[in-house]
Amino acid sequence: MLRAIFGLVGLLIVLAIVSKLGSTQLSALGLTGRTATRAVEQGAETKAVTDAVMGRGGTGGAATIAVPGGVPGATPAVVEATVPMQAQAIQNNVRDATNAALQKGAERNNQAQP
Repeated sequence: MLRAIFGLVGLLIVLAIVSKLGSTQLSALGLTGRTATRAVEQGAETKAVTDAVMGRGGTGGAATIAVPGGVPGATPAVVEATVPMQAQAIQNNVRDATNAALQKGAERNNQAQP
């Protein structure tokens, strides 16, 4: 009986810690006190990060500064394809790079052998 009580108290303590950490993180993003799951009015920083990730706002400026490591005046990459098309392009690039590396290694081995 005492073991169950301590287990329940421990569970409540862990739940309180997790909820406090979650509310701290949400308040840092400015998302506390809203009932909607998506903010209708985005702050300038949130909008700048969203624009930079989505490739909008080609003038650079705040959109590239808002991204960690962003350079002022840099132009974000424009997203021109759907996610499956981008995934296929990445797979093709990796496959082509692997084939080129294998070919280069085979040529190097042929040149090294007398």
